[in-house]
Amino acid sequence: MSALQQQDSEIFDLIEREKKRQAEGIELIPSENYVSEAVLEAMGSILTNKYSEGYPGKRYYGGQENIDEIENLAISRAKEIFGAEHVNVQPYSGSPANTAIYFALLNFGDTVMGLKLDHGGHITHGLPISFSGKAYNFVQYEVDKETGYIDMAKVREMALEHKPKMIVAGFTAYPRDIEWKKFKEIADEIGAITMADISHTAGLIAGGVLESPVPYFDVVMSTTHKTMRGPRGAIIMCKEKFAKAIDRAVFPGLQGGPHDHIIAGKAIAFKEALKPEFKDYALQVQKNARHLAEELKKRGFKLVSDGTDTHLLLVDLTNKGVPGKQAQAVLDTVGITLNKNTVPFDPRSPMDPSGIRMGTPAVTTRGFKEPEMARIADWLDRAISNIDDTALHAQIKEEVKEMCLRFPVPGIKV
Repeated sequence: MSALQQQDSEIFDLIEREKKRQAEGIELIPSENYVSEAVLEAMGSILTNKYSEGYPGKRYYGGQENIDEIENLAISRAKEIFGAEHVNVQPYSGSPANTAIYFALLNFGDTVMGLKLDHGGHITHGLPISFSGKAYNFVQYEVDKETGYIDMAKVREMALEHKPKMIVAGFTAYPRDIEWKKFKEIADEIGAITMADISHTAGLIAGGVLESPVPYFDVVMSTTHKTMRGPRGAIIMCKEKFAKAIDRAVFPGLQGGPHDHIIAGKAIAFKEALKPEFKDYALQVQKNARHLAEELKKRGFKLVSDGTDTHLLLVDLTNKGVPGKQAQAVLDTVGITLNKNTVPFDPRSPMDPSGIRMGTPAVTTRGFKEPEMARIADWLDRAISNIDDTALHAQIKEEVKEMCLRFPVPGIKV
């Protein structure tokens, strides 16, 4: 990055500092991952210079022959991965993609069902202060207080009572697999549209570790980062009968020109996901998450739903006497990054909740396996159990750094 260093040394220095942080620390935020060098190159390419409003073969500007081929490659590869009838690869990110689905298939004020935010759902699944909660009449289902699992019998009861036009299934902090077929059966009883948000688990689905909702659901949205290990962005997959409405909602309904450099990155990530080694990666993500869960339980940590089926763990720290905000802060000082998070029926506020959320996509990309999960659990336990011991924290930070430097981050040369 010699040109950047010469032209803007302040930004260059900050990027170098972030490289160091990523190389020397452990990334446990489950929505983060590392893209390949090939994806990095595409995102930093001259494709960012091009404006391409419209769709392949139907653009508003000239000079699109190469862009059309790139977008068509991204579409065909996504179809091959997921078996989707129609794919739109233009959404800028997950929240705009969800908004586009609602805009395409609902009228303002329609009733929709989604998983409650503090029970594992997403902001766009009906949080009252978000656009989704203001524009539509969301009724929200919860997890069972004792088991931490979604109670499908109660979901059915709510659906029969409220008769929503759409049922949303998916999560951002729910560690268990989703019963897609049961959701579809409930929706069919009342004639509701089914929408799946697989932003967190798309890579595990692509790798064959988890069941796909695509055969059952009308519309499926996924981000292309997280477990998919691609650029920040999203795709919408749907049955052919919804294709025209979805495409119109994305453009010109909510977006202008697509980000061609990011679509190229998506296409590359999809090609990577079609390789046999991606299946090995997806399986190891799940193995690592399960092993980390067991190691934490050995050390007295309480896990929501008592474990995980996916890449994600949600830990209730109430029995440790340390709130999530404080745990996140102290773990930052030792080089372990995760996020504070509400737990179901949390008595504390969302800005200072009882829990922490963590996941294994990024560490698995670096090559961490079960032995490294045990070490991570040990560091988490030592840091949180000795919250004020700054000397111990400094020691842990050196141990974390030593291990991390043996597992390089793609695209970062130390």
